[in-house]
Amino acid sequence: MNPEQAAGRPDVSRRQFLQTAAVAGAGLVLSQAAKAAPELLTPQEAAGDELALGVVGVGSQGRILLQRCVKIPGVRFVAVCDIWPYHQQYAANILKKYDQAVSVYEDYREMLAKEKHLDAVIVATPDWKHAEITIAALKAGKHVYCEKEMSNSLDDARQMVLTARQTGRLLQIGHQRRSNPRYWHALKLIEKDKVLGRITHFYGQWNRPRLYEIGFPPGKELADDALKRHGYDTMERFCNWRWYRQYSGGAMADLGSHQVDVFNWFLKTPPRSVLASGGLDYFNGQGREWYDNVVSIYTYATPAGVVRGSYQVLNTTSHGGYYETFMGDEGSLVISEDVRKGLLYREVSAKRREWEDESQKIESMDREAIELKIGETRTAEGERTAEGQRLLEESQKDIHQLHLENFFNAIRGTTTLTCPPEVGYETCVSVLRANDSVAAARELLFKPEDFVA
Repeated sequence: MNPEQAAGRPDVSRRQFLQTAAVAGAGLVLSQAAKAAPELLTPQEAAGDELALGVVGVGSQGRILLQRCVKIPGVRFVAVCDIWPYHQQYAANILKKYDQAVSVYEDYREMLAKEKHLDAVIVATPDWKHAEITIAALKAGKHVYCEKEMSNSLDDARQMVLTARQTGRLLQIGHQRRSNPRYWHALKLIEKDKVLGRITHFYGQWNRPRLYEIGFPPGKELADDALKRHGYDTMERFCNWRWYRQYSGGAMADLGSHQVDVFNWFLKTPPRSVLASGGLDYFNGQGREWYDNVVSIYTYATPAGVVRGSYQVLNTTSHGGYYETFMGDEGSLVISEDVRKGLLYREVSAKRREWEDESQKIESMDREAIELKIGETRTAEGERTAEGQRLLEESQKDIHQLHLENFFNAIRGTTTLTCPPEVGYETCVSVLRANDSVAAARELLFKPEDFVA
């Protein structure tokens, strides 16, 4: 559900909000307005008829999704597909522990031909194969959960959107923040409670430590003919595909797409322009192709006015980790999937809200800040609300599990996708154009039609 859909949901009154804050006394609260977030069903509600799943690509990310799915009632894997026997066996062994016997395939086409009873397919291959496999699965009548980035090719990403429309099958893109209660909580504070006033700027980063080559177990290599059959020339390029232009969109697509997606989401529009600088500076001469650092400036034209912000992705330092910050004339908000990072700062010149007096505060950067918290909502009698506790329970789930649950619930018709392909395509355009800006060494402008598939 997008913010426009959410806007029609009932909000709490100011009186109720103040009562809640006064009783909680432990930071910002998530009110009944949290129903603006996608509906997250309890396991009993979500179970329904069991969904038969297949997964294509069971490397590190594919196994993360697989291990989250086995915790979700009402879904069961029946097929695993990967071009590497080592991955195949690894995934099959995991599922065996959960009493889920699967058929194993090397070729996704054989899987789709034989496993006609599949309800949905999870695609977690290297990015360059996303479109090919997703389109085939949609045409075979399967719903698809496809990891981000949609593709390292905009033409291919566009075809994914069009095929989903033509087939009437659901396609969820793996921007999991869209299903995270923390982000819906932050969005409610910004849009309904106006805690930032007018947003004027933003900042985001994903800094990770220096990483060298991903290796593979001795003796488990793919044979040369198998590598070439699937489009790879060496095991090194196969295992470290994110560094090569044929297979990925680089660090901006691998990491940056999560956060650029949040900027688009919270500002309720795609960007107007991007100016980016970067290079293969640290790992130069080691055979890699994609930039190991990118620093970008995005400009947005919102109904309230121009919003500018910077975003960086670095592969040589973990300083500061990953988070997003939205800054306005009345306050600033820091949000992250890292639950240790969630703070609201009020501008000194902004009017003090009554509920701030009852909110727990901390000192951060020599300023008073209020922590973002979920689940502290109470009734006027001081009782914790069932809705608040339910959302608190949901917020304690793994971030990928929440997004998968949204996908499965959408298949059952009990909710809508939080990241349908049209949304994923907007992000794909926003991210890949930053790479183009680095190459062109100049600012690039977007046209509205650029974001329409």
